[in-house]
Amino acid sequence: MKGFKIIVLAKQVPDTRNVGKDAMKANGTVNRAALPAVFNPEDLKALEQALRIKDNYPGTTVTLLTMGPGRAAEIIREGLYRGADDGYLITDRKFAGSDTLATSYAISLAIKKLAPYDIIFGGRQAIDGDTAQVGPQAAEKIGIPQITYCEEVVSINKNSIRIKRRLDRGVETVESTMPVLVTVHDSAPECRSRNAKMIMKYKHAQTVSEMQESTTDYISLHDARPYLNIKEWTVDDLNADEAWLGLSGSPTKVKKVTNVVFTAKESKILGDKDEEIEDLIKELLENHTIG
Repeated sequence: MKGFKIIVLAKQVPDTRNVGKDAMKANGTVNRAALPAVFNPEDLKALEQALRIKDNYPGTTVTLLTMGPGRAAEIIREGLYRGADDGYLITDRKFAGSDTLATSYAISLAIKKLAPYDIIFGGRQAIDGDTAQVGPQAAEKIGIPQITYCEEVVSINKNSIRIKRRLDRGVETVESTMPVLVTVHDSAPECRSRNAKMIMKYKHAQTVSEMQESTTDYISLHDARPYLNIKEWTVDDLNADEAWLGLSGSPTKVKKVTNVVFTAKESKILGDKDEEIEDLIKELLENHTIG
């Protein structure tokens, strides 16, 4: 059986563990420049699912697709180091401030440009929004089936794929025809580490924008090795309607981001007597902490 063409949706996200006073701009958007950038964890797990299929089916290709500023090319390199074949960066100032609706619109246009394909993998949600909306919205816009909360690809053939889903109260196994969009749950296996040979092969991979700051030697290197070229797509490349992009195409508005820290006001040390446990339960019931 021939291999599969797989697209992996990935996102570079601000590290929400380090939210400070400068995390928000005056217009209500996230100040990404003030926060460390990381590869969204569940997107990494989606990449692992794609790479496992590539391991088992020769001829399979894995393409990374991400949307963001120029520095988001870094997560495409991270994907290449782990086994992806190539990547595309959707980048344009006109995308700035996009919510899930505007983002899924742009991504759906990019996916259509990459057709034909068999499977689209993506993380269930991103840690900077926790909406779990972009993947399903993109599937709806493209008009293909979707499977969410994937924990494992059970089996796959040229016509269909079977997925084990992780739900709140257990698991279920579902099957879908292809092409299909699959979002991967946090309970899925961690992504493999970087491969030393892949690092050496792709360490000079760059976008066109990045190459503008490179020396003549690096430009010649990219001309000789086309696989080092990370492709960039703008609004014009996608033939996108600007009214559906950025802040103008985003009905969701973020008013405030805060860092919530839970602290214990007081604590109690209990002994091994039943009476102490009973007294604690009575106290918790009286102040409505439980019950």
